[in-house]
Amino acid sequence: MLSLILTVPLLATAEEWVNISDSVTTQFTKPGTYGPTAGIAVDRASGDVFMIAADYGIWKSSDHGKTFARADDKTIGGRCETGWALQFDPAGKRLFCFMIYGSSAATADGGKTWAKSKVSHLDYGGVDWADTGKRLLALRHESGGLLTTSDDGGTTWTDLEKGFNNCGVFDRKTFVATKAKEKGIFRSADAGATWTQVSTNTPSAAVPVVFKGAGYWATGKGILTSADKGAKWTELNAPADTSFGPYFGKDEKHFVVVGKSGFHETKDGGKTWQLAAPLPAGFSAGRVGPNYAWDPNADIFYASTMGKPAFKWQR
Repeated sequence: MLSLILTVPLLATAEEWVNISDSVTTQFTKPGTYGPTAGIAVDRASGDVFMIAADYGIWKSSDHGKTFARADDKTIGGRCETGWALQFDPAGKRLFCFMIYGSSAATADGGKTWAKSKVSHLDYGGVDWADTGKRLLALRHESGGLLTTSDDGGTTWTDLEKGFNNCGVFDRKTFVATKAKEKGIFRSADAGATWTQVSTNTPSAAVPVVFKGAGYWATGKGILTSADKGAKWTELNAPADTSFGPYFGKDEKHFVVVGKSGFHETKDGGKTWQLAAPLPAGFSAGRVGPNYAWDPNADIFYASTMGKPAFKWQR
């Protein structure tokens, strides 16, 4: 595929990232393990920011990170070790938090009420937001790659197989995953009972993004896309170091991805790109640690990682 990648030089520096978490984390007498923060996500519809204060739950801001209040009724614990642990419905309001060393939970109303999961200690997972909104597929932490699934929003769980690495869901029966010792993407059309290899490419992102029926999976060198619930995958023109995202804007053509060189934005479905923001100082695009988010309406980028405060960058 021949296409043009256009990169526009960015004049700003990483010093424009603003600390937004100290007002929360400095009030704790005992620092959180691997804190002060360990996770961040944005409601794409409302712009509300949800930040994990390590060991002290999830905190919500409705003013772009200026002020926060704890929002989980103490149903969230521990931390997020990866940038795929907080899974927001692209339509807004619904969020599932896959936590380790603490309890996991979900909200269906933007953080007003929460339902605690019966299983936790989960690295990350996917949710069938466009189908039932209750099918979950997750990887258990330090379990030998054991997949586990729930079809009732986390009330009951069924363990599947070990040996997996990444995972995602298109609907209540259609799963995709990668394996630790085999290349490629594997697909199940029967809720994880059987698996078939559908691609020889191996994504690096832990969880694919499903938006308006299409799947997007960062490979570390670009993005794979699927228009048929993961049966076939094709390469989308993207920056060479894409590790996180896409984070979608007004439609499927407008989105942001994140790699080691920063936040990259396209407004034409990947034909052209511009560098929108650098990473904060000391942040990486590694698999363990960094969490990134984007508010497309206010055009604000957010970042959090274990061992550091949370930050925002507003263009």
